[in-house]
Amino acid sequence: MNIYAVRTIYAHEMHRALRTLFQSVVSPVLSTSLYFVVFGAAIGSHITEVGGVSYGAFIVPGLIMLMLLTQSVSNAAFAIYFPKFNGTIYELLSAPVSSFEIVLGYVGAAATKSVILGLIILATANLFVDLQIAHPVWMIVFLVLTAVTFSLLGFIIGIWADGFEKLQFIPLLIITPLAFLGGTFYAIDMLPPAWQTVTLFNPVVYLISGFRWSFYGIADVSLAASLLTIGAFLTVCLAVVWWIFKTGYRLKT
Repeated sequence: MNIYAVRTIYAHEMHRALRTLFQSVVSPVLSTSLYFVVFGAAIGSHITEVGGVSYGAFIVPGLIMLMLLTQSVSNAAFAIYFPKFNGTIYELLSAPVSSFEIVLGYVGAAATKSVILGLIILATANLFVDLQIAHPVWMIVFLVLTAVTFSLLGFIIGIWADGFEKLQFIPLLIITPLAFLGGTFYAIDMLPPAWQTVTLFNPVVYLISGFRWSFYGIADVSLAASLLTIGAFLTVCLAVVWWIFKTGYRLKT
C-alpha cells in the first residue's frame, strides 16, 4: 500500500476541516444544541419519559445519528467533488495511487471528522441532560460503522454530481427527512399501528434504534436487525465504489 499517498490525501482533508472550522464543527454543534433546547426543554416538559428514559436524554442518540448521517455524506461528497470541479482529479488518477488508496484517504478523513463531531456533540449533550451509556463499545461500533458507510455514500454522490445543487440533493431531500421520520424524536410504538409498519421500511430506523440501544438498552427493533442493515448498506456502497473505479464512471469522461 502507498501509505504516503493515503496519508497525504487524509491530511489534506483534515486540514481543510480546520480551515473551515466554523462550518465543519461550530455550526453543526450549535444546530444540535438548539435541538436540545427546543425539543428537549419545550417538548420534554410535556413528555416526561420514553421507555423509562427522560425525553431530553431519549433524543440524544437520534440527534447524534442525524448529524452523523448528514455530515458524513456532505464531507465526503464535497471532498471528491472539488478535485473533479477544478480538474485535479486527473492528476490523482494518473499518479501511482490505487483506487483503494484514494477511497481510503477521502472516506477515512470524512469518517474521522464525523466521528470527532459526534463525540463533541455527545459531550455537549451531557451539559443539557444526564447521559448514561450502557454499552460504550457498541456505541463506538455504531458510530464508526455509520460514519464509514455514509462517507462512502457521500463519496459516490460526489462522483455522481455534476453541479453543486446535486451535492445537496440527497442529504437535504432524502437523508434528513428519513432521519426525522426514523425515530429521532420518538419511539416507534408511539405511532398508530399502520404507521409503525410503514416506518419499518425506513432503513434509518434501524440505525437510530441500534445506536439508542447502546445508550439505554432500549430499542424499536432487534440489535441483529440493526447490524444487518448497516452491514448490508456498507456492502452495497463498497460494491458501487468498486464498480465506479472499474468502469471509470464520471471519473474518466
